Amino acid sequence: MTPPILLDIRDHVATLTLNRPEQANVLDDATGAAFVEAVGEVAAAQQRGTVRAVLLTAQGPHFCAGGDIRGFAAAADMAALLDQGIPPLHAAIHTLSHLPAPVVSAVQGSLGGGGIGVALCADIVLAARSMKLRGGYSAIGLSPDVGVSWALTRLVGPMRAKHILFTNQPLDAAQCLAAGLVAEVHADDALLPAAQALVRALAQGAGGSLARIKTLVDQAAHHTLHQQLAMEHLGMVASGASADAREGVRAFLEKRAPRFVPET
Repeated sequence: MTPPILLDIRDHVATLTLNRPEQANVLDDATGAAFVEAVGEVAAAQQRGTVRAVLLTAQGPHFCAGGDIRGFAAAADMAALLDQGIPPLHAAIHTLSHLPAPVVSAVQGSLGGGGIGVALCADIVLAARSMKLRGGYSAIGLSPDVGVSWALTRLVGPMRAKHILFTNQPLDAAQCLAAGLVAEVHADDALLPAAQALVRALAQGAGGSLARIKTLVDQAAHHTLHQQLAMEHLGMVASGASADAREGVRAFLEKRAPRFVPET
């Protein structure tokens, strides 16, 4: 039996791939447990400095259709099943969302339910033209999990998030781009190469700078301007003390590509 999640770490890039294409990569018990384990490995590798960027992908024509509805139906106690399975998956999503390293997701085909939370926990989402996002929760009497309500509200605002989740009307890739749910749309066969090129470039970037940018942007909505300016001040001072800043400034003046190294 093939593993439900594939994890490959090389050249400072961790690629985490959903690997149940015959089931539209639904988040069943085995896939969820493997996802949690893989995210833990990625976080540990990032702390060791061996991972500087993360790519979330999926095998097959669909990224992730959501939860395992057949498993829900077969459960003697659906509430108990959900109560047991959700916390570790939520912890993994929290870990991915708060990694200092940039996280990119490459999304094709169906994206529904909890799969939305997996894809949108990334800092940058790239989509194939075949992508189609559909909430799906209210159609089966459930409510969002895996950070879906947080991600949608943060990206498109409360009214649009409610519309997506209330009506379950599908959004295609162009609509997702217009709504700010994805950053780029590519032909299906160009999606993975584009995502791989992006994460390779990010992995070679100034890690401390990227981490501080991520923190500043993620926290901006929760701060007053005064608080945000104070954080920007501290971030610039910390950046100015770094080897990356010295290398970046020197490379700019010497008209060459910078050679950034992981911060210790």
